[in-house]
Amino acid sequence: MSIDVRVATDDDLEKWNGYVERSPQGTLCHELEALQVQADHAGATLHPLIGFKGQEPVGLFPVFEIKKQFVTTAFSPPPHLRVPYLGPAFLNMGKLKQRKRERRRQRFIDGCFEWIETELNPKYSHVRTATAFEDARPFKWQAYDVTPEYTYVVNLAREEDDLLMSFSSDARSNIRNTDDDAYEIAVGGSKELRLIHKQVQNRYESQGIGFDVPVEFILDLAERSPNGHVRPYTLRVDGEFVGGIVALEYGDTTGRWMGGVRTDADVDLPTNDLLDWAVMQDGRARGLETYDLIGADTRRINRYKAKFNPELRTYYSLEHGTWGMQTIASLYDSVK
Repeated sequence: MSIDVRVATDDDLEKWNGYVERSPQGTLCHELEALQVQADHAGATLHPLIGFKGQEPVGLFPVFEIKKQFVTTAFSPPPHLRVPYLGPAFLNMGKLKQRKRERRRQRFIDGCFEWIETELNPKYSHVRTATAFEDARPFKWQAYDVTPEYTYVVNLAREEDDLLMSFSSDARSNIRNTDDDAYEIAVGGSKELRLIHKQVQNRYESQGIGFDVPVEFILDLAERSPNGHVRPYTLRVDGEFVGGIVALEYGDTTGRWMGGVRTDADVDLPTNDLLDWAVMQDGRARGLETYDLIGADTRRINRYKAKFNPELRTYYSLEHGTWGMQTIASLYDSVK
């Protein structure tokens, strides 16, 4: 039986978040409300593709159509919002043998390609997958350029002492030897999201790097995410904001999405070590299993992230464009 790929109907959309929750590739940003927020702030048209084998759902693929000067492009996720992962999410494939699983996955992806080409005919396409997306060959066979990307993840499913002992000596010392009375870390709300966003924006601009993620996007994502959480962790000294991390939480994973930049505050504290440790402690206390440090491709930053003894994970950037249209990739390259 073939795979039927279509734009999700109203009935499909009512079940969409349940499908995301069941998929190994599902993330907070795959949920319907998060997709709608992304479309709103990217100036994009959302096409939530879904595939069925008979009555059984086999996959989701949210695609964002963006038109610039009569040129159509397709993204998943859309550019300029720093959404870490999106792309296809598969369903009901875990119990299949390898041959049948590959065939079903291939037919679903091929059906999505056929819809995209027929309905959108984009001049440029870019997809960034989740870390649980393991097989990029269907895109390679459709003439996409496949680039492996990397992130670090910390295993939280162990005793706190064992977790801390796995860190580098300087990280352990920073966490253990800093006076708890010297600072306060808490999870805040919209005010804290704005503070962290502004700090990140200032840090990027001081290095001559553009940072054009609208703060309204972060606020809307936090407000409208029904099953995940956008959690702003802030560190204050004597009530004054010093630094923060915005974590994206979904399922059994919390992720270091935004923040954790060098502070300009004149304090003698290992601010980011303390913040990362607080996110990990909080995640453990609520039964989470993984802390995704979101990114392991920048050599300078990796030196910091590697101190938490993380595991390396792979995901994929998938790119396709006709000759002469590769310059449109600048829409995306600026936010990798």
